Amino acid sequence: MKRPYLGELEEIVLLTVATLQELAYCAAITQTIDQQMARSVSFPTVHTTLQRLEEKGFVSSQMGGATHERGGRQKRLFTVTAVGQRALIECRQVRSQLWEQIPTQVLQVWGA
Repeated sequence: MKRPYLGELEEIVLLTVATLQELAYCAAITQTIDQQMARSVSFPTVHTTLQRLEEKGFVSSQMGGATHERGGRQKRLFTVTAVGQRALIECRQVRSQLWEQIPTQVLQVWGA
């Protein structure tokens, strides 16, 4: 069976969920991506990406407690599943292997 594909934005959102841990809800994820990556991404885009990640089994969600700041509404909190953890580890390994294959002289030209 073919494993589900993890796109770039999905990987970034999944990494952000892993980083935020128990504080991983859509608004915090969006804000963190904007701040940490200097990359503007809209709330609806992150929301759709989280839904897609949940459908693929990379994250799970549950409703958190109601907060005064949100007018008594609950936050949907996300956590990385075991499948999501394996996907992130695999992505990291593939990227590392590719980086290691770049000739040293090329990296020196790039200033890396």
